[in-house]
Amino acid sequence: MMEIAAPTSHLSLPFFDAAHRELGARLAAWAPRQNVDESDDRRACRQWVRLLGDHGWLRYCVPAAFGGALEKLDSRALVVLRETLAFHSPLADFAFAMQGLGSGAITLAGTPEQQAGYLGAVARGDKIAAFA
Repeated sequence: MMEIAAPTSHLSLPFFDAAHRELGARLAAWAPRQNVDESDDRRACRQWVRLLGDHGWLRYCVPAAFGGALEKLDSRALVVLRETLAFHSPLADFAFAMQGLGSGAITLAGTPEQQAGYLGAVARGDKIAAFA
């Protein structure tokens, strides 16, 4: 299968910085190398969550205090990650988005017990977050 590079020209816009450009480039290099059979979407989503967790991408969905990659959530980083994932696989984007939506609600409004019990596991891909 031919590999197609994700377009990245939008990352030169002034509201993205060097860290966002580097993040997008790293994910754009990683995503097409993943071999996920998407014929069974439920299994594929679980596999994407596991891969995203194992490779540290889900760490951008939670603050550093709970194992996240950054001190606090960075919506621009989340946009870069989602757009790059969506270019390669809509299911990968969906899996990432659900982790972010579920963990975002817990980050913003969860009790300290909920935050401690779920956020680290979501960042590792050990638990699948939901949003209702």
